[in-house]
Amino acid sequence: MKKILSFLCVTALTIFALISCGNGSKTMLPNVSGKAGEVVIVMDREYWEGDAGIAVREVLGGDCPYLATKEPLYNLVNVSTTGFSDLFKVHRNIVIFTVDPQAENEGVQYKSDVWAQPQCVIQVTSFQGDSLLAVFRNNQERILAAIEQAERDRIINNSKLYEDYDVSKVVKPLAGGSPHFPTGYKVKKVTDDFIWIADEKQYTNQGIFVYRYPAQESENFTLENIISNRNRILKENVPGMFENTYMTTSTYFAPTVEFIRFRGRQFAQTRGFWEVEGDFMGGPFISHSFYSKDNKYIITLDGWVYAPKYDKRHYLRQVEAIIYSFEWEGKKSWDDNAQKSSEKK
Repeated sequence: MKKILSFLCVTALTIFALISCGNGSKTMLPNVSGKAGEVVIVMDREYWEGDAGIAVREVLGGDCPYLATKEPLYNLVNVSTTGFSDLFKVHRNIVIFTVDPQAENEGVQYKSDVWAQPQCVIQVTSFQGDSLLAVFRNNQERILAAIEQAERDRIINNSKLYEDYDVSKVVKPLAGGSPHFPTGYKVKKVTDDFIWIADEKQYTNQGIFVYRYPAQESENFTLENIISNRNRILKENVPGMFENTYMTTSTYFAPTVEFIRFRGRQFAQTRGFWEVEGDFMGGPFISHSFYSKDNKYIITLDGWVYAPKYDKRHYLRQVEAIIYSFEWEGKKSWDDNAQKSSEKK
């Protein structure tokens, strides 16, 4: 009996070792906890109530842009160094502020999947309390971008896990590729140059327009050109509830455009508000505009939200992540490339 038990124990340990070696230790990590849009800030009270804490609340907890009502960019949960227990260590987003005169380096480290997965952990270290604010200020844009990307990637990965391939089959002939649309999104309208996809529920509507128009020799990505084409195409294709009403871009809040390079793609990102001409409907939108593969057209992915009864931050972040997930047809997925790079190492 002892020999049998010994054999079973050795076999179990061997299987466990093979699984660990084959899949990596990350497979044994628990799933992250916490709500989307939350960030745990590990910072002792003396700094949280001082200039460093004020700066963190200003950057990470300030007003989310392009929403009609005030909503914080992230909901912040402050925990002291001694209170940073196992309960908080499995949170989705963690920023740890450490003051240590004996630290090897002063600066910021970015880590993933430390105590859970998929997790974003950012370590901000200073030699003394007086320099903690400066270290954060010098890196605040990268810190914010890292958290934004972590939140976005979780939504993208979830979209891929529950993807509705029938939707992407409709989009690819027009755009040359497609975002990853999760279950719930349905095609509402298709023309030669315009597709309307939406996830419509009783009190919320998340929509994505995919459209194209001929590229000019220059000035394709000026704000004026992007908005004028947007308004023309939406007037033709997106009627309101009543006669002679249609979706357009609000002029009450001026839209903005910035140029983004993201995982090998370049596009003009436009943010603003949409409204219905002749009616009282409206909400935020975000769009990506870029050249088609043959450079003959401008392709635009336009995500928007209508949720009059609810906060809109998370709904907008979801459609934003979907349009960020766009991939050209036939091109290797960015996460496939990342996996290959990891295997080479």
